[in-house]
Amino acid sequence: MFNYKEVLVTGAAGFIGFHLSKRLLESGASVVGLDNLNSYYSVKLKEDRLAQLQGHANFTFARLDLADRAGLEKLFSKQRFDVVVNLAAQAGVRYSLQNPHAYIDANIVGFTNILEGCRHHAVKHLVFASSSSVYGANTLMPFSVHHNVDHPVSLYAATKKANELMAHTYSHLYGLACTGLRFFTVYGPWGRPDMALFLFTDAILNDRPIQVFNHGRMQRDFTYIDDIVEGVVRIMGRPPSPNPAWSGDRPDPGTSYVPYKIYNIGNNQPVELNRFIETIEAVLDRPARKEYLDMQPGDVPATYADVDDLTADVGFKPATPLRSGIERFIAWYRSYYTH
Repeated sequence: MFNYKEVLVTGAAGFIGFHLSKRLLESGASVVGLDNLNSYYSVKLKEDRLAQLQGHANFTFARLDLADRAGLEKLFSKQRFDVVVNLAAQAGVRYSLQNPHAYIDANIVGFTNILEGCRHHAVKHLVFASSSSVYGANTLMPFSVHHNVDHPVSLYAATKKANELMAHTYSHLYGLACTGLRFFTVYGPWGRPDMALFLFTDAILNDRPIQVFNHGRMQRDFTYIDDIVEGVVRIMGRPPSPNPAWSGDRPDPGTSYVPYKIYNIGNNQPVELNRFIETIEAVLDRPARKEYLDMQPGDVPATYADVDDLTADVGFKPATPLRSGIERFIAWYRSYYTH
C-alpha cells in the first residue's frame, strides 16, 4: 500500500469519474480532473457534475482531449501524479456501430498518450477502465478474468481489450504497474443518459414507450456506482505484483509475470431486463409502455461477474441491492430535472 496524494482522473466530468473524484477529494487527495466535455451526451450534465468538484480547494480542472498528445505531455510534465485513473473513453456499444473513428481516437490513440505520460513521468500505478464487453462471445458464466477474451462482438469491446494488451506491454517493457478494471453495467445518481435506467425512467415519466431489446430476456450484472468507486479506491492503493506462479506454457489472462492485473467489478447477481423494468415501474408507481425488439448488433445476451479475485485481494464485494440503487437514482433524477 502507498498513500496517493496527487491523482489524475481522466473523464472527471463523466459518470464514474465524477463520483470517484468526489470521493478522493473527500479523503484528502489532490485531484486533477481531465475531460474534453464532448457532446456524446448532455454537456450541461457534465458541467453540473464538474461544478460540484470545482468548488474544492484540492481540485484542478484540465479541459483536454486524450488524443491531444502535446497537451497530455505538457500536463504530465507540469504535474507529478502518484496514480493515474483513466476513465475517459468513448463509451457505448451501439454508438460504435455509427461512429467507429471516435473509438479509435479516444480509446486507442488517447490511451497510448496516457501510457506514454505514465512511462516518462514515474507514475506509480495506472488504473484504467476496461469493460464487461470484452467477454464478447463468451458464454461460460460467471465471467472470470482468468478466461480467454479474444472474441469481442463490438468495436467498443475490441478497443477495451486492446487497452488491456497495451497496458500489459508497458508493464513488460517499462515495469509500469497497471491494473485494468472490467466494469459491469454501472448505474446510479448522475448516470449517463444513454444507459437503460436513465432512458427507461425518462421515457416512463414522460409517457413515451421504452425500447426493450431481446424482448426483455437479456441479463445484466447491474452494479451501483458507490460499489464501483469503493472498488476503484481500494485497488488504487494496491499496485499489482508479478504473479510468481504465472507460466507461459499455460498463460493466465488475468495476471502476469510483470506488475499487471485485471479485476471484474460487478454485483455478482445478473438480473433479467424484464425484472429490471418491473423494479423501475414499482419505484415510479406507474407502468411502462413497452416496445419489444430483437437483440441489437454488438450486444450480448448476458453478463455475470466473478469477483473472487477482487474479494480476495482488497476485501470488498459489491452488494447494493437493485431496488435500493434504483430508488436513489430516481430520487436524484426527480430532483435534478424539477429544480
